[in-house]
Amino acid sequence: MTVILLVLFYGGTLFISMRIRKRKENADQYMTASGKIGFGISAASMTATWIWASSMYASATSGYNYGVSGPIHYGLWGALMILFIYPFGKRIRTVAPRAHTLAEVMYARHGRSSQLILAGSNVGGSLLSLLSNFIAGGVLISFLSPFTFAQGVIAIAAGVLLYTLWSGFRASVLTDFVQVMAMFAAVVIIVPFIFFAADFPSAFETGASNLTAQQGSFFSSDAFLEQGAPYIAAVLAYAIGNQTIAQRLFAVRKDLIRPTFVTATIGYGAMVIGVGMLGVLALYLGLDFTGRENDIIPEMAASYLPAALLAVFFVMIIGALSSTADSDLSALSSIVMADIYGQNVAGKDKANPRKMLLIGRMTMVTATAAAVILATLELDILDLLVFVGALWGALVFPVLASFYWDKVTNKAFTISVLAALALFIPVRFSLIPMNAVTGLLVDVLSVIGVGVVLGLMAFGFFGPKVGKIVGLVASIASAPFILGFLHEYATLSASLVAYAVSTVVCYLMSFRQTTRFDFDLIAQRTGEFDQREHASTSSEEHK
Repeated sequence: MTVILLVLFYGGTLFISMRIRKRKENADQYMTASGKIGFGISAASMTATWIWASSMYASATSGYNYGVSGPIHYGLWGALMILFIYPFGKRIRTVAPRAHTLAEVMYARHGRSSQLILAGSNVGGSLLSLLSNFIAGGVLISFLSPFTFAQGVIAIAAGVLLYTLWSGFRASVLTDFVQVMAMFAAVVIIVPFIFFAADFPSAFETGASNLTAQQGSFFSSDAFLEQGAPYIAAVLAYAIGNQTIAQRLFAVRKDLIRPTFVTATIGYGAMVIGVGMLGVLALYLGLDFTGRENDIIPEMAASYLPAALLAVFFVMIIGALSSTADSDLSALSSIVMADIYGQNVAGKDKANPRKMLLIGRMTMVTATAAAVILATLELDILDLLVFVGALWGALVFPVLASFYWDKVTNKAFTISVLAALALFIPVRFSLIPMNAVTGLLVDVLSVIGVGVVLGLMAFGFFGPKVGKIVGLVASIASAPFILGFLHEYATLSASLVAYAVSTVVCYLMSFRQTTRFDFDLIAQRTGEFDQREHASTSSEEHK
């Protein structure tokens, strides 16, 4: 049955991909569909890309570890972050209307080192995302079929690569639409079915003793400090630093950016919180998933769903992981095509679009092979997501400031990011002892980091004055609760330290600058590669 479902699912997506395939592919359409995607497709694609299979697994893990508030602290903040990045997305699209990647824009704004830092972080993040989705697929297939985990990973990787390879981003967004519709329908049916099949709501009474006081509370401080707060910081950074989101930002029609982000916010929140409740149900039932939290969703489905609904569940998870994995492949190919070949190897005026297409497809094959090899390590998905998001915290302020503040220089961008990473890593992995002095230093930086995160959120919607006030008030109000305490939570404090250090260093290196940057130059320095080739060809023919 598993093989039949895999063949039907990936055969269907391959059929769609081949139907939209063009005899002569276009490099710009391969990367961003030339910025002409409409509302329905773009909203579905943004939703599907934000909803990883990993998101579902991680939300269920959060429900299992932190109880009733766990999925809310995972799904709600993730959903709101889509909404919070909308104003920044609008600004980015205004100054760079025909760009393909954020790193490409950084090259136009600052120069090579800033571009390579952002491109490098995007490549690393997309690879981790790709392997986490392959892990999710391998776990699922090994549970529901005689195949091993490794065989499941290979089957998923081959299926995604097959339909994404030929048409790139266009195949990704079109299959996203089909996949997200299937996912919504599946969630509406499957979660309520498991709820009643597992003898809920009466199990809420019989299983209440399986929960600690923190797990049984909607206002759990453990859930907020260990899951919610780090995720608030992580997903803001994820939204800014991830090329899959930027790629859809550059692809959707500019007048449709707001409804696209609002729709994705609602869709993501409803689906991820709903699926995350499976972890809460497992907790009430007293099931032991300690050390194997990735198994929660597949095992709950296998235990309580009949064969027909198990097939629907399978399609839901395969759809979720495939929609994100194909986005990761498209993102990786765009970065290598535009940032490495287009800007640094050939140069933007000499880049050959046909060679770019070949490079993009080779990138997809290479990335898939690398992710399959890394997936065999079976790393914890939730840890991967939080780590990557926190790491990108070092980039958020320098990137956003570069789109609004004309004093930020390439040197300020580069040094601020490197300084933030230099402190983030030892704090995150407890490489330095936390005594009275180092603990206080981390706490002070965390206070600043809280102000930066909340100030940036307010700034996006209400402008610099409100952003500064919110940031200052947030730092002052949070200080009594952070000083002498927060350094004990390495994940959260490391993320806030990254925000604080990058902001302080970037500001101090920029505010005395007398040279101002003209943002109109970004639009002139970025553009469509195929138009350049067409213009060049027409010019030669004219001669």
